[in-house]
Amino acid sequence: MKSINPDDFKVIGKIDLSNTPTNLFSKADDDDIEEKLEKVQVKLSEIQDVMYAHNRYGVLVCLQGMDTSGKDSMIREVFKEFNSRGVVVHSFKTPNSSELEHDYLWRHYLVLPEKGKFTVFNRSHYENVLVTRVHPEYIMNENLPGIETVEDITPQFWENRMEQINNFEKHITQNGTIMLKFYLHMSKEEQRQRLLRRLEEQKHNWKFSIGDLKEREHWGDYMYYYQEAINNTSTENAPWYVIPADDKEMARYIVTKIIWEEMQKHMDIKEPEMDEKIKENIEMYKEILKKEK
Repeated sequence: MKSINPDDFKVIGKIDLSNTPTNLFSKADDDDIEEKLEKVQVKLSEIQDVMYAHNRYGVLVCLQGMDTSGKDSMIREVFKEFNSRGVVVHSFKTPNSSELEHDYLWRHYLVLPEKGKFTVFNRSHYENVLVTRVHPEYIMNENLPGIETVEDITPQFWENRMEQINNFEKHITQNGTIMLKFYLHMSKEEQRQRLLRRLEEQKHNWKFSIGDLKEREHWGDYMYYYQEAINNTSTENAPWYVIPADDKEMARYIVTKIIWEEMQKHMDIKEPEMDEKIKENIEMYKEILKKEK
């Protein structure tokens, strides 16, 4: 299998999702993928241990994708070797009444990563320029000034939202948050097969929702709005990566490898040096402990 280069998946210029592959690899590439994934899982967890001691950066990983694109299993596998204190996952559902009393970014500010930790947004603030564009009537719940009807929601409204998101991400990345955004790019046919499996395999029946079929009817709209959001919000400090997601195992490996590769660029993340006074007397402290019974 060819090596994974993060730049092959990073959105630098404008992309066209309709011409972006949802599977780049053959089944033959899967032969040793589990072993490769296990190795990079361990390496990534070691970085988090050092980052925790360094206590200068937090890492925010945003996962977006259509239903069944594999976000939950992605989180489980990417962070499998982490100390449980080192990673926090937030799954954002429909805003509740309290959240709707604030602006749409408020609930995301509240759960940004602490220094030394990874935070994963399973769906994220991008839902506010994705699902709300497909269903603009949801905007009415936000009780915004000047928005009395859906007809009041102009193209400029969405442009403003994406600019606000860019400003939000610029602010947090300038204050110690390393941000990586992944769109799990799955084909419509692959989603159809995964939904069928949910219906055919009893252990997966609970995952099926009629809402999945209803949203599937808007596939074309979602692809258009994903493309527009990605093209307008992939920046140097908060880049988007489009991950071919028809093959779940390969997608997990690619995402894990990209996070690890990108973390290598932060050369200043190192374990703190031992205090000089302690270092000078280390032999004495060792003797004290050895003499204890």
